[in-house]
Amino acid sequence: MKIFVQSVNFNADKDLVEFVNKKVEGLEKFHDKIVDGEVFLKVQQTSEKENKVTELKLNIPGHDLMVKKESKTFEEGISLCADAMKRQLMKTKEKERVA
Repeated sequence: MKIFVQSVNFNADKDLVEFVNKKVEGLEKFHDKIVDGEVFLKVQQTSEKENKVTELKLNIPGHDLMVKKESKTFEEGISLCADAMKRQLMKTKEKERVA
């Protein structure tokens, strides 16, 4: 699976990109037809502590699944996104199996 990582308003370091790739590639266990994935890492210019926005989008034939989370760190955000995406992938696969 090809994963595109885009960082907005900052430059993502190599360790963060590797962490994102590892987390997103782990989702392949839950759905075998994932075409590619896009991860958007954004820093919002606010005074709040939870100013890191992580968006995860996976392309599956017939579906585009999207998850968006706000957190204190990008690592926490990508973990939350991966957990939510795992549930969406299992639901989608279950629907395909029934149909």
